[in-house]
Amino acid sequence: MKTEIEKVLTMVQEGKVDATKASELIEVLNNRESVGGSSGKSTAYADKTLKIRVVSSDNDNVSVNLPIKLIKVMLKAGYNIAGNIPQSEKYVKDLDIDILIEAIENELDGPIVDIKSADGDTVSVIIE
Repeated sequence: MKTEIEKVLTMVQEGKVDATKASELIEVLNNRESVGGSSGKSTAYADKTLKIRVVSSDNDNVSVNLPIKLIKVMLKAGYNIAGNIPQSEKYVKDLDIDILIEAIENELDGPIVDIKSADGDTVSVIIE
């Protein structure tokens, strides 16, 4: 199944499908695997959203909503991409992605990261 998910992610990267469609495809792949006997996350948790909010004093604001179904698959790739974009690098350089992955694996709900800097920038990561 890992290869199939990688194909879906490649389609997203190439712009052939959007994140919503990719999420649906991955859900189908996960459902197909769970029918074979391997049980995944509870449906209620899988329907939640990871919300990332960055509010900067320079008005470089970011608001990202990602379905939990898609997160683990894309989290590291997105983090690496954001770290290579000069405008977003300073916001993600100290973010520990492993904490987010662990939170998702343990079905954490609510705030995960809440950072407020001295110059008025804030970063928050929430699962709702």
